[in-house]
Amino acid sequence: MLRSVVFALFLLSFSATSYASSTFRCNSTLVSLGASMQEVRNKCGEPVAKESLGFKSVINQYGHTHQLHVAEWLYGPKGGMYYFLRFEGGDLAKISSTR
Repeated sequence: MLRSVVFALFLLSFSATSYASSTFRCNSTLVSLGASMQEVRNKCGEPVAKESLGFKSVINQYGHTHQLHVAEWLYGPKGGMYYFLRFEGGDLAKISSTR
């Protein structure tokens, strides 16, 4: 049930207006892009839902390809907003929100 709710919200995030940010306010603290999953969990608590989105191939400066795990965490609703935090390789890569 929770998985289907998360998936529905994920699809809605593409159809509704979505906003990107470089910080996310949790309680009285902020998390910024580049924060680790552990830092986000410590500051914000457990998300409402977590989704594994698979892997992303990246090429480093030496031309070697490696895989990064991609996951998305959902927080909210907070003031009518849902917040999607995307992690790549365990680090916060994108923050977006939607009503």
